[in-house]
Amino acid sequence: MPVVYLGLGSNVDPEENLRLGINELRRRYGDLVISRTYQNAAVGFEGDDFINLVCGFESDLDVRSVIARLHEAEAACGRERNAPRWAPRSMDLDILLFGDMVCDEPGLVLPRPDLTRKAYMLGPMAELAPEEVHPLSGRTMSDLWNEFDQQAHPMQAVDIGWTGTGRPD
Repeated sequence: MPVVYLGLGSNVDPEENLRLGINELRRRYGDLVISRTYQNAAVGFEGDDFINLVCGFESDLDVRSVIARLHEAEAACGRERNAPRWAPRSMDLDILLFGDMVCDEPGLVLPRPDLTRKAYMLGPMAELAPEEVHPLSGRTMSDLWNEFDQQAHPMQAVDIGWTGTGRPD
């Protein structure tokens, strides 16, 4: 079974929505591994800071079925599918890696191109799965993070009442 890694982010009541999002994912996929949470400025629009993390789980579902379930989990957190792209989010769930799948088709690009360009994706990913290999570059997440310009993309670890693989219930 492939391991699916997701980026989670919220800047609307983020502590509550991330807790709810993690619980929705656990309900759908079972055990999760979870990075620490990080705070960073909104990118692409003016808004409250985001809190982000990365989680991973195994799934025997195909990628389109996983996406459908992620949309259900986002909706359970109050996200509307027709909301503007660059706007505050109660919950944003993005597939970063789906095993070693490489895909470039309308509505689905894997691995997620932003993974190697956004600190709030790559940093927690490298923390959670440092030896995971990026399917296109052939490099580990740890190597990619160590070479990333971390000073140009500041983020700060924050405690939202649970950390790492702890249970946010």
